Amino acid sequence: MTLELSASVKYWLNFFHPLMMWVLLAISLYAAYLGLQVQRTRNAQGEEKKELIKGRYNVKHYQIGSILLALMVVGAVGGMAVTYINNGKLFVGPHLIAGLGMTSLIAFSAALSPFMQKGANWARVTHILLNFGILGLFTWQAITGVQIVQRILSNA
Repeated sequence: MTLELSASVKYWLNFFHPLMMWVLLAISLYAAYLGLQVQRTRNAQGEEKKELIKGRYNVKHYQIGSILLALMVVGAVGGMAVTYINNGKLFVGPHLIAGLGMTSLIAFSAALSPFMQKGANWARVTHILLNFGILGLFTWQAITGVQIVQRILSNA
């Protein structure tokens, strides 16, 4: 049994993944801000620390990170699914490979949470490095994704 979608539905499906990914890039930047605030809180002392603790940055960072992990996996799978639905194949190239890499890195980064909660500094450093790597790849993905969308629009 094959799923047949109208040409119009197939066309508009092309834009779900890019829109979702731009939203996730913005959420990623917010998560980075929260993570920096967590680090700032950890290093603060006295009244400054008391004030920063009220911001509950650690809780917000953990929650946003969890949402980011889930949506990035769904977005990556969704992007591949739409490509396959519309073309009958995946285009193995830098955009796909980097996207799969980002998805793997964010899973690894999230898996460090239990170690960070126990105070393992190596896990914190690794988490930070992985996430800045993800942000770099994500920025590049956004640029190459715009190029793909431009190709879709020019072929319409």
